[in-house]
Amino acid sequence: MNVLVINCGSSSLKYQLINMNDESVLAKGLVERIGIEGSVLKHEKAGHDKVVIQEPMGNHKVAINLVLKALVDPEHGAVKSLDEVDAVGHRVVHGGEKFANSVLISDEVINAMKECIELASLHNPPNIIGIEACKELLPTVPMVGVFDTAFHQTMPAESFIYPLPYELYEELGIRRYGFHGTSHKYVSERIADLTGKSLEGTKIITCHLGNGASLTAIKDGKSFDTSMGMTPLEGLVMGTRCGDIDPAIVTFLMNKKNMTTEQVDNLMNKKSGVLGISGVSSDFRDIEGAADKGNKRAKLALDKFSYTVKKYIGSYAAAMGGLDILVFTAGLGENSSPARFQICEGLEFLGIEIDKDRNIVRGKEVEISTNNSKVKVFVIPTNEELMIARDTKILAAK
Repeated sequence: MNVLVINCGSSSLKYQLINMNDESVLAKGLVERIGIEGSVLKHEKAGHDKVVIQEPMGNHKVAINLVLKALVDPEHGAVKSLDEVDAVGHRVVHGGEKFANSVLISDEVINAMKECIELASLHNPPNIIGIEACKELLPTVPMVGVFDTAFHQTMPAESFIYPLPYELYEELGIRRYGFHGTSHKYVSERIADLTGKSLEGTKIITCHLGNGASLTAIKDGKSFDTSMGMTPLEGLVMGTRCGDIDPAIVTFLMNKKNMTTEQVDNLMNKKSGVLGISGVSSDFRDIEGAADKGNKRAKLALDKFSYTVKKYIGSYAAAMGGLDILVFTAGLGENSSPARFQICEGLEFLGIEIDKDRNIVRGKEVEISTNNSKVKVFVIPTNEELMIARDTKILAAK
């Protein structure tokens, strides 16, 4: 079975075509600047050089159509015909309480996704547009929706409820949902494969660290708590998002700066985080470079980020009553040995000891803890596309 995985952003689209017989990637690519001048498709067939296709793409339907053409192109295509695409898996950011698992997409499912738009106004609309475009272009191919929030639906009420009037949860669905669930689920299952250790009875903290970042406490293979909340704004300091702050700051800024709700929302989501502290960039590589050159605000941004991650690790270990395995994943987690070391430094009392030599690694599956470390620490590159493809294979075969 060949599964096409689609991940639509507001002006971008990532895709992979995966042969599920051996889980090999046949082709992958990225479309950028959809609906914007300078649209480009970067397509790569396995074992071949990347092909760059520059064509106007006014909407996601045009973009997906170009992707499908690239997949069957005689020169750089991965299959001879679209008949060889057996199913399509779609990443969907927010499923609310409606979806605790991946689902076959129907009109009813799409309508339910639309009801979640107010919870993820930036993410769900392009996800839905991509689904509807694929349904039109591939009308007989089964489609599956895989939700970032689904993995976290196992959280107990004391983890997901906010200390607001309970009626707001009942009426408006105000609660913690969590995100990056597909990534957290993948790396936790991968840890079980690598260690041969059953997820049952195991306490794991997974650290998905990138421009968007979140931690998840995983107990017995299930999400027990996670740092992102009703939206992806809560939790850790991120690239441009502020994470946890005193909520009274919102009304304070509105009163003192005459800011609108939209302006405050933009400030917290797009101008804060390590960008706001450093004044340098939202890219941790740029900030690390600036800090190495003596930029004090850049160093402060890195210190604040590491401190926040460290604080969440400690709190989740306490909440679960212990910790067996700590996992680093995503762009920063997989590739920055200084960030991993700084986060783990001082956590020896929890049984976490990092081997400095083992920690010098980028993008590889490896244990980086010492032989004597009571808590095993791993770097596991995430693979959300494969996780989506696996769920799609199971559901499409039914």
